[in-house]
Amino acid sequence: MELDRESLRRQLGKYKFRDLTVEELMKVNMSYPNFKFSMDTYVFKDNSQKELLNFTGTIPVNYQGNTYNIPIRLWILDSHPFAPPICFLKPTPNMEISVGKHVDAQGRIYLPYLQNWSHPKSVITGLIREMIIKFQEELPLFSLSSSDEAQQGELLAYISKITQGISDMNSKHQENQRVNKVTVVGGGELGIACVLAILAKGIADKVVLIDFSEGTKGGTMDMDIFELQNVEISKDLAASWNSRVVIFTINSLGNSQTYLDVVQSNVDMFRELVPAVGHYSPQSVILVASQPEVHRSTEICL
Repeated sequence: MELDRESLRRQLGKYKFRDLTVEELMKVNMSYPNFKFSMDTYVFKDNSQKELLNFTGTIPVNYQGNTYNIPIRLWILDSHPFAPPICFLKPTPNMEISVGKHVDAQGRIYLPYLQNWSHPKSVITGLIREMIIKFQEELPLFSLSSSDEAQQGELLAYISKITQGISDMNSKHQENQRVNKVTVVGGGELGIACVLAILAKGIADKVVLIDFSEGTKGGTMDMDIFELQNVEISKDLAASWNSRVVIFTINSLGNSQTYLDVVQSNVDMFRELVPAVGHYSPQSVILVASQPEVHRSTEICL
């Protein structure tokens, strides 16, 4: 669709460098006529808002011999072209974001071209070209097929078995299911209890216990001595690789600790470990287990 220059100039009445921005957007429209332009409210991280021009459309990305139309949305700041656009993926309902080095979980796009933006060398068409190149290396979206949706339902059912005490040890279909690996983080009493409960229910093909404590003692030592089948004890979170479920056991309240101390220790733990879990098991579900006496602190932490 051909872009109307005068209409665009009127919409950009509050832009500091309106004419420069209009000229650049006309060139974008020539190269990518499928983009649709509109004025909308953009909410910044500090919750401030501003009416900005944005455009949405698809860019062709060739990945492993197939061409995919990747939907994107670019917000043009009122200081353009001296400031780079804010770029996002715009997935449809049947698409899911594949978090990577150029895309975060919210779909925000990060590229060297944006970081090194410098007028007049940097232009939107050049940005889109680099976007296509980077997405050819690492596809940022994937479609959720009917089988994916079925797997999602299966995963939720599996979580229910862990949290609600349902056992499918004798399930006729268990041998046809993919390997169910569960990781428990924390070698204290609660961690040991989680491992034993999962083993008793027969709902995991492998259980990994991550124990960061100094040395090996107590319940962890007992488990190591008896060499329980399908249980691995490790101090390296990399052992959790490809887990279906990761259970974090909340630090309990010590004699000399306040609830605030416990909350802070748990917050520190999550900040350190959750990104690593996301790296080793990006498709996993994280559960948090707490003892009754720290229920208040757990609520605050979450």
